[in-house]
Amino acid sequence: MSAPRARQLSARSLIDASDPGIGILINTPTGHEPDCSGLSAVSTEATEDFTAPSTRADMTQPAAAGPLVTWAVDGESRSARWRTANERPMPVRVEVVDDSLTADDANRMASQGVAMLWLGDFHNARQILNALDRRLGGGKRKTAASPADGFYRHRQSRSHRARILGMLLVPLNPGPVVPLRRSPDLRAAAQEAYGEISEPSVVSLHELVGAIGAHEWRRNGVPVAALQARIHPHYGTFFPTRSEYVDLVALAPLPATTVAFDIGTGTGVLAAVLARRGVQRVIATDNEPRAISCAAANFTTLGVQEQAEAILGDMFPAGRAPLVVCNPPWIPATPHSSLDSAVYDPGSRMLHRFLSELPDHLDPGGEGWLVLSDLAEHLGLRTRLELLEAISAAGLTVLDRLDTKPTHAKASDPNDPLFAARSAEVTSLWRLAAT
Repeated sequence: MSAPRARQLSARSLIDASDPGIGILINTPTGHEPDCSGLSAVSTEATEDFTAPSTRADMTQPAAAGPLVTWAVDGESRSARWRTANERPMPVRVEVVDDSLTADDANRMASQGVAMLWLGDFHNARQILNALDRRLGGGKRKTAASPADGFYRHRQSRSHRARILGMLLVPLNPGPVVPLRRSPDLRAAAQEAYGEISEPSVVSLHELVGAIGAHEWRRNGVPVAALQARIHPHYGTFFPTRSEYVDLVALAPLPATTVAFDIGTGTGVLAAVLARRGVQRVIATDNEPRAISCAAANFTTLGVQEQAEAILGDMFPAGRAPLVVCNPPWIPATPHSSLDSAVYDPGSRMLHRFLSELPDHLDPGGEGWLVLSDLAEHLGLRTRLELLEAISAAGLTVLDRLDTKPTHAKASDPNDPLFAARSAEVTSLWRLAAT
C-alpha cells in the first residue's frame, strides 16, 4: 500500500493463510472447506499500500509480467514469461521434471535452490507438493529464548516452507490453461490471480493452488454474522475468517449516522456493517486496486451501494467525518511479500499515521475507532505504553475501549508455536476523540 508505509492501506488484504490466529486467508478454516476441484488446499505462505489519486473503482490489479524463465530440453534452450501474484522471486535455476520425480528428489532439488518445471500429470504434481509440505512439517521445535524470538523463529520457518514449496513450477498458457494431463479447469482462478495471459508463462504450483482456493472463497463467500450475509473476497484481499473485530464494529455505539470513513477497507466488510447500521454515507478507502474492486462488488451484492463508496486513495479521503474507522495490520514486522502487508506493518507505520492524522479528519465531537489486537504486545513486539503514548502524542484521548477474546482454534491449541501469546490475546475497539 504506500510510501509512508510499505503496505498500509489494505489492512484487510490476503496473507499467510495458514495462520488464522493472526487473522488471514487462503487456507480453509475447519468446517468451511471449499471445493478446489480435487486440489488439496495447500496454504499460500505470505512471503503482504500506496499513493494514488482517489478514483471511483471497478478495477483489478493483475500480476505484472515478469522476466523470462529459461531452461534446457535436450540441450536446446527454452523460455517462458515468469508470473507471480505475490512477488515471488523468479528462480535462477530451472530443470524439467515429470512423473518419475520422487518426493525425496524434489526436496533435495528445492533445498539446493533448483526449481522444477513439471511437465507430467497435474495430479501427480499436486501429490509431490503435498509430500514436500509433509516433510517440512517435521522436526523438533527449538525452545525460544523469548516470545519475540519464538515469533521470529516461527516466521523464518514459514518463510523457508514458502520458498521450498514455491520451487515446483507449472506452465500456464493463454486461456489461461495449464497444459498438463488431468489439469482442472482453472481459467477463472488464474484470471483472478494473474490477469490476462497472452503468452506462454510459468507459475509456482503452490501459488496457483492458493489462487484456486481463493477463487472458491470468492465464489462461495464467507458468512459474516454481523451482516447476516456473505462477503465475497477477491484474490489478494484479506477476508474476515475471524469475526470478533467485525462484531466490535457492529456493537459499538455510533457517534453519528451521517458520514463515516473506513480506512484500509479490504473486502469492505466494516464499511458494509456501518451502512447496515444506518450510516447514510460511508467512504471506504484502500490503496490496493484489488481491494477497491472487491469492496465495490460486495457493496452491490449486499445492497448498500447507494450508501457505501469504495475509492482508491492513500489513507484518509478528503474532508472530515464524525466517525473514522481503521483496522490496521496488527503485527509490527517486515512483510516478506506483497500479501503479507495486511498483517505486518513495519514499525507500526500505518498505525502511527492513522493516529497522527486522525484529528485533522474528525468533525468536532467525532470519534476515531481503532480496531487492534494486542497480540503484538504478547509477542514482545510492542508495549501497551507505546500505544498509549502514540495516542497521546497525536492529541487524542481514549473515550472507551471495547474488548473481546478471539475464538479461533489456534487460541486454544497448546501445540501451536505461538500458543502463549494467542491464548492471552484480546482484540479491542478503541474509541478515540481529539483533545
